[in-house]
Amino acid sequence: MGSDTNVEKPRPWVAFATFLVIQAVLGCWWAAFYPGLFSRDSVLYLSHTIAGPWISDHSVLYDALLWLSFTRTGDLGAVTFLQTTAMAATLTFLAQSLKAVGAPRKLTTLVVVLMPLAPPVGAFSVTLWKDVPFTICVVAIAGVCARFAARRAVTVPGLIGLAALTLALGLFRANGFLVVGVAVVVLLLIVKTMRVRLLLAGTVAAALPLVLTNLVFPQFGIAAPSKTYVYHTAFGDIAVAYRDRPDLFTEQDKALMTSVAPLTRWWEGGTCYTINPLIWRRNFSWPQADAHATELLELWRRLLVAEPRMVIDTRLCRGAIAWKPVQDESATGGTTYRFSRRPNADTYVGPTKVTDFPGRWVYSLRPLSQELHQVGDSWLTAALAPQYDWVLWRGASWAYLSYLAVGLAAWVLRNRYVVGVAAVVAGQQLAILANISAQDFRYMASPILIGALLVPLLLGSVGRLVRGFWRPRPSRPEPAPVLAASSAPEPLPGPGATPEPAFELDTTNDPSPQSDATPSPSPQSDATPSPSPRSDATPDPLLEPDAAPDPSPGPGHASEAAAEPTKPKQA
Repeated sequence: MGSDTNVEKPRPWVAFATFLVIQAVLGCWWAAFYPGLFSRDSVLYLSHTIAGPWISDHSVLYDALLWLSFTRTGDLGAVTFLQTTAMAATLTFLAQSLKAVGAPRKLTTLVVVLMPLAPPVGAFSVTLWKDVPFTICVVAIAGVCARFAARRAVTVPGLIGLAALTLALGLFRANGFLVVGVAVVVLLLIVKTMRVRLLLAGTVAAALPLVLTNLVFPQFGIAAPSKTYVYHTAFGDIAVAYRDRPDLFTEQDKALMTSVAPLTRWWEGGTCYTINPLIWRRNFSWPQADAHATELLELWRRLLVAEPRMVIDTRLCRGAIAWKPVQDESATGGTTYRFSRRPNADTYVGPTKVTDFPGRWVYSLRPLSQELHQVGDSWLTAALAPQYDWVLWRGASWAYLSYLAVGLAAWVLRNRYVVGVAAVVAGQQLAILANISAQDFRYMASPILIGALLVPLLLGSVGRLVRGFWRPRPSRPEPAPVLAASSAPEPLPGPGATPEPAFELDTTNDPSPQSDATPSPSPQSDATPSPSPRSDATPDPLLEPDAAPDPSPGPGHASEAAAEPTKPKQA
């Protein structure tokens, strides 16, 4: 058995046992909140597939999973159970991949089996959100990049898996192509081989979901997202500008805005942290916003040119969930949103908020175990306390920790590929900064999971660094005296010639001279060199993992061919 800092052979039984433990804990969450937690978006996923029309504003793939579960089983529990299984497998895969890179094995195993107990993992895994499979794919991509780091190369099977996972990102979230784009650029700066294939795979994965949404899905009766849904963040920028700088708006601009919603709605919705008070109110007309989308976008473009700093500040404020470790409890929409936790759909969305459909009762909590529900609900309620927000629900803190972990590990291990593990974290963080609607923790859930699993790697790197500074350097032994020998071998004697010894012994002070034909052996035999206190050819595995023993003899070791006298040739 090796230590945590040594590379060991893979042990499949450890991975399988880890998966079973995680699955068991997530199964308890599933039984406690059956068929799963949900929000207004969760109801919309299924309502338009049953009552129609089918729209690709969320995720056609996830909508299809809900539709398939509802029509085949009459419930939605199959989807959330599938999510728990995929989450358990993905966390196990990332943990095993980080062990292969050099993370301490026991500590990594301990962290990954404890993670499902935390609500950001357990409760999140049993929520009916497209963000759950999206997060699972992001964590799996980090695991693939960790495999690249362990091998210090991009492999063909790994590239195929990476392409499939990045494609799934775009299918589960509309902004997945932004995450893919940033992650691929980071990987291209790190890897040394197969860059063209990596660029091609990333390009296809980012472009294909856009092609499907705009060209393929409409051919099957799945309508494209409404213009308001696509440009709602731009409308939110207009609301913030109107509240802060009303002097920038002409009477014509105000008339345009009034055709969509009263000016009071634009003013009340002008909070930079969220767009919900603007577009999710009765007096905001989505049909009118769709009809005047072109004019509203022109107004937004004019504001961007006139006051670019104001628009950028608004985007940074709305994307605070991606870069700000703490919430702003004093501002409207500045707190972190976690879960809705309503008992049924009507109590949350109301009977007229979404299109009604037969079987809507499936959106109601029906725990399989009341005991597990009481424990899980009290544990989740306690975790929602504001003092735990920065560590449990804000992905920005874990994103920064991820960069520190991979940066230090890459330096200590002398392995630049380790940086690629956080490439997808950077992609998600920048994508959220570019375009997001509110302070929802689910938008930055994957950095929480990846960052937590990178903690053992960070601690292991710090340990290696500290031991490297404090460990005394081994003293080199004094070199043995070099015998007087010819640096180049003498030519072989010709036939009948008298051979000469390979070297001459100095017998001036020898008390018992030897015969010239039998030279006395050297005090240090060339065939068996004397052992040194510490061989310099053996590298320190903690400080020099890439070093290899030097096969050449050290100083003081003469050539074996030169030390042995040439025997005379038989006549």
